[in-house]
Amino acid sequence: MPENKIYEYAVIRLVPKVEREEFFNIGLIMFSKREKYIRFEFHLCTEKFQSMKSKLEFDSISQNLANFKHVASGEKEGGPIALLEIPERFRWLTAVRSSVIQTSRPHPGKTKDLDGTFDRLFEELVK
Repeated sequence: MPENKIYEYAVIRLVPKVEREEFFNIGLIMFSKREKYIRFEFHLCTEKFQSMKSKLEFDSISQNLANFKHVASGEKEGGPIALLEIPERFRWLTAVRSSVIQTSRPHPGKTKDLDGTFDRLFEELVK
C-alpha cells in the first residue's frame, strides 16, 4: 500500500484593488519536500476578470502568472529565484505580499497521490 505523502498548498489570488481586499482564486501551488514535488497551475477567467472593473491589463496579469510558473518549475526564464531548491521557491512564491497577485497562507495535508490531490483542489478552489 502506498505511503501517505506530506504536502503544502496555497491558493493564488487576484486582488484587483488591493485597498479593497476583494479577490478571486486564480491558481494553486503545491509542494512536497520529501517527494521533491512542486506544481503550479492557474486559470484566469476572462469573464471574472472583466467583472472586477479594474484598470489591470489581462495580458500583464497572464504574463506575471506565467513568470510564477517559470519560478515554480525551476525554468531559467524564472530568473535567479528559479534556481533555488524547491522548498525555497515555494516559500518565495507564497511569501506575504501587497500586490495584485497574492497567495493564501500555506495549508498542510497528506495524500497517497500528489497529482490527484492537486487536480481535486484545483477543481474545488479555482475552477
